Amino acid sequence: MAAGRFRWRIAAQLSNVLEIPPDNLIKSICAIPVSKKRQAAGFQFFVSSVLDASNQSKSDIQLQTQKLAEKLKCDTVVSEISTGEGRINFTINQELLAKSVLQQVFKDGSQYGIKSELFSGLPRRKILIEFSSPNIAKKFHVGHLRSTIIGNFIANLKEAFGHHVIRMNYLGDWGMQFGLLGAGFQKFGSEEKLKLNPLQHLVEVYIEANKASEKDETIKAMAQDFFRKLEAHEEEALSLWQRFRDVSIEEYVLMYKRLGVCFDEYSGESFYQEKCQEVLKMLDTKGLLKKTKEGTGIVHLSENGESCCAVMRSDGTSLYITRDVAAAIDRMDKCNPDTMIYVTDKSQNSHFQQVFQILKLLGCEWAERCQHVPFGRVQGMRTRKGEVVFLEDVLDEACSMVLERMASTKTTKELINPLETAQRVGLAALIIQDFKCLLSSDYQFSWDRVLQSHGDSGVFLQYTHARLHSLEEVFGKVSHVSYINPACLEDPQAISLIQHLLRYDEILYQSSQDLQPKHIVVYLLALSHLAAAALKMLPVKGSVPEIAEARICLFLAVRSVLANGMKLLGITPVNKM
Repeated sequence: MAAGRFRWRIAAQLSNVLEIPPDNLIKSICAIPVSKKRQAAGFQFFVSSVLDASNQSKSDIQLQTQKLAEKLKCDTVVSEISTGEGRINFTINQELLAKSVLQQVFKDGSQYGIKSELFSGLPRRKILIEFSSPNIAKKFHVGHLRSTIIGNFIANLKEAFGHHVIRMNYLGDWGMQFGLLGAGFQKFGSEEKLKLNPLQHLVEVYIEANKASEKDETIKAMAQDFFRKLEAHEEEALSLWQRFRDVSIEEYVLMYKRLGVCFDEYSGESFYQEKCQEVLKMLDTKGLLKKTKEGTGIVHLSENGESCCAVMRSDGTSLYITRDVAAAIDRMDKCNPDTMIYVTDKSQNSHFQQVFQILKLLGCEWAERCQHVPFGRVQGMRTRKGEVVFLEDVLDEACSMVLERMASTKTTKELINPLETAQRVGLAALIIQDFKCLLSSDYQFSWDRVLQSHGDSGVFLQYTHARLHSLEEVFGKVSHVSYINPACLEDPQAISLIQHLLRYDEILYQSSQDLQPKHIVVYLLALSHLAAAALKMLPVKGSVPEIAEARICLFLAVRSVLANGMKLLGITPVNKM
């Protein structure tokens, strides 16, 4: 791509002086972040990346930086070489840079940034990602929103780089609660209500059965008996449970459609009842399964025996952790992924450490390829009606508030489907609010911040994309990028936009390394602010044709990169709002 051409040129020069292969220098050559202090565009090389900086003072490093810079020469590509604190700055010929970046954006399209040399030699992998994982027979809780959108982002990112991704939804579909629900449905359930509003009715039945069981021991006994029948695979009980599972997935698919998320496979705890017993036998055979005085099965996770975890109840039945171990082994046998990623909240950190350690004790070398991506909690999520529990209420509220604001804004365009636009804008607002900080951070939810139209929000991203798209509708597409005159793009606002476009591959690389969407969010918000400033200062209408065409080309390149980044985050860009 465009950045690659210049990075290789700089790397070749540095290689001759340092006697280090250019390949080893490429990732230390970065596009200079946009700054009001520096209007020239180019790259910087951090000298400490090739020095043993631990034994050297700042002044020593600066001296070596100065000496290295003096050995480098300007040419037709690099117009100026200067030094900063521990770095060498390479200013690139502005016209050459502008033309190269824009040509690359239009040539690569959705692959812009992904085709970068930063990803060259990247092996294609099979990656299984488990995310979302709601509990069946319950409405989609807001607590599962983060897992869903984070898992979807990671899957989008991995697929963009050519990996084969398996999207797995591991449902909570087994346990004593289904004994209570089954017995409760037999006593309080209605076939008619189950058909009309399945999950709402099952939630009501469960609440009623739970209350009744606190006062009536026979309800408890009925629940235990129903679950016993489930475990024994008795047809009537299993058939009713299967209906609960089927109607739950049907409802969830509708919710996932609203979120723009899909899955390759729906799995669940129920799949691993029998395989759990195989895991317990494996642990026993290896001498890892120990019994407490009460008969509980435990595994010592450390050699000194200080750390242990329970894997079996005293009656011989398995626990949640045993099912996770069984699921991991089964997935590895069936899918043979190179990596398995689990996306859950950070309260499960210790749980997954235990799962991975048990796998290692069982001799599963691939346990090293399992990864837990933890995230923090969302606090204070409310609708105008008060405290919120269900995700559909949050999505409805976001859509409703966006519709209200669109109706009261004079600049709102006439839309063919305002509801669909409002849903997309509302979802973008929720996703950007969520992704602005590190995933492991808790954050305080705020509707004011979520829906602000000019600040750092998803609404602002959508508005910017729509504004840039309208330029294409009014002025049409550029006939050919090679025909534009790059000398028409030497205004400070144009230089800043081109320099920011140059950095996109580095941002993607950063996110690919730590799986944090924050890097892309910060980048896109900055791109949108730069675009807003440029739209004010670089008018297309009324400019001479040569300048107008160059500016349109620049703005459409910005729109293309903005759309690419939004789609990676799980946002569908809108063209009008």
